[in-house]
Amino acid sequence: MQKFLCLLMFLMFLHPVRGGAHSVLIEAESFEQRGGWKLDTQFIQIMGSPYLLAHGMGKPVQDAITTVTLPESGRYRVWVRTKDWVARWDAPGQPGRFQLLVNGAPLDTLFGTHSAEWFWQDGGIVDLKDPHIQLALHDLTGFDGRCDAIFMSSDPKQKPPNENEVLPEWRRDLLGLKREPVQEGPYDLVIIGGGYAGTCSAISAARMGCKVALVQDRPVLGGNGSQEIRVSAHLRPWLMKIGDYPRLGEIVEEIIDHTRHIEPAGTFKEADERRLEIVRAEKNIDLFLNHFAYDVEKQGTEISAVIALDTRSSERRRFTGRLFADCTGHGTIGALAGADYDMTLHGHSGTTNTWSWSQTDTPHSFPDTPWALDLEMGDFPYKAPASGAWKWQSGFFKHPIDDLEAVRDWNLRAIFGAWNAMKNKSGAKDHLNGRLDWVAHVAGPRESRRLFGDIILNEEHIQTRQEFKDGLVPAAWFIDLHGPDKQYHKYAENPFIGTGLRERDYIDPPVHIPYRCLYSRNVNNLFMAGRDISATYEAHGLIRVMQTGGMMGEVVGKAASICIRYECLPRKVYERHLQELIELARLPGAARRELVTEKPRVP
Repeated sequence: MQKFLCLLMFLMFLHPVRGGAHSVLIEAESFEQRGGWKLDTQFIQIMGSPYLLAHGMGKPVQDAITTVTLPESGRYRVWVRTKDWVARWDAPGQPGRFQLLVNGAPLDTLFGTHSAEWFWQDGGIVDLKDPHIQLALHDLTGFDGRCDAIFMSSDPKQKPPNENEVLPEWRRDLLGLKREPVQEGPYDLVIIGGGYAGTCSAISAARMGCKVALVQDRPVLGGNGSQEIRVSAHLRPWLMKIGDYPRLGEIVEEIIDHTRHIEPAGTFKEADERRLEIVRAEKNIDLFLNHFAYDVEKQGTEISAVIALDTRSSERRRFTGRLFADCTGHGTIGALAGADYDMTLHGHSGTTNTWSWSQTDTPHSFPDTPWALDLEMGDFPYKAPASGAWKWQSGFFKHPIDDLEAVRDWNLRAIFGAWNAMKNKSGAKDHLNGRLDWVAHVAGPRESRRLFGDIILNEEHIQTRQEFKDGLVPAAWFIDLHGPDKQYHKYAENPFIGTGLRERDYIDPPVHIPYRCLYSRNVNNLFMAGRDISATYEAHGLIRVMQTGGMMGEVVGKAASICIRYECLPRKVYERHLQELIELARLPGAARRELVTEKPRVP
């Protein structure tokens, strides 16, 4: 009898029963075949989940398909969590329309046609003779329809809750997920974020003998310099391997894009593949792609664990370690851990979505976009044929984190409005053979949280070339602050074209960023590298470029090895072991030690 009751409880856990009703949740990201739908993980912290995006640049994408086994056959009400992504601007046309096919037959409801916010759209009742069914997301436009999840209940009055919490308890129960996350570690260093800073941190620490977890929320490494965003970080010799520590930058050089193409031309694919090969070749690195870190555990003033969501399966992992590095760009881990930080909320440097087009030998059509920004040829910068590079940016006066989905979507409206002007309006006769090749659906933010260290780098430090005894990372860019380009003023209330606000006065000789900017002043075992280090708004314009962030990562990896060797925290490296860190900073990027306690060998 006891075994029977245990089995019954297990079955109820898999298929929770509320008042006798059967309820099933299908997360869109778990579809067996995604077809042409993209997995979008950028806004989990805003709306609670990854989702699928029909990003076809005006051509409907291939269906996403999965199979589901319901608890039993019968009548089910269907709900789909979605939104009308242009409704926040009262724009006409509902570009994100899609259908849900059940066993090949579309429901009567057109999804993606209501609500400026994420909500559960009622799909009506389906009568199912067989509990084994096939579901398909059928895109109708190619213009960024989005689906978070599908909920089916045999109780026609049951509606799923709509909170934005990451993986709330009701979702975990319906998905049959374990209450406790999978345990990973302990590691010497847990790095969150796989852009240039995080990737170089991982390689550097691993070569110094540390056991490293590299946790990245995307399927590729490289961040803004990856094939998903395509902001070029090609070789600029005057940015790396310069100043007092000319070996810093050698790891950056290993992973950087060597093609020197102008963004976003090309695919960036070769560089992404090389980065993965290099990281996977390091035996001391455990790489966790497609994992979004959303929670931390602390003991006193130190982080003890980071919790991450597998964006494909919703499974959770708990990463334990002695040291942690926030390389997220947004300072996400630091903020979750209560680290001191600053953030410019109004008048920051904006967010970019790149795009490109080409002239071909044959005509190409493009549908009208009444929901996009109403643009003519003079309303945006133009070269033929050319790409829409970093200048296509907006969000200068929006919250750099909470408003990020709206900022990305405004960028899409601007891009599609410009292409519509080129294809269907005043530019039509010159672009008959024009083809839209690429529009980034992943946004490239420049600026958000800046976590405070024991020193906050400021503009005076830069202009006076202040020397710090722990000044290690050379920074030779310029104070590159962005704002709206006032010559394109049609949408002055929310500009979509940016420009630099300072002259390109490159820093020569370079400023050396002090090590004390690379760890948190009040979360004692937290490093940071990349655009979230300790700097003011003005100084951030110098330090945020990817090559510089990568060199920060190299220093963080070496500093972590000293922490492990002497069982100390990052601040003590400055106070007691700075000379050893300086010696490590002078080593080649390929230098190794098999054990963290071993003295590195100089090749």
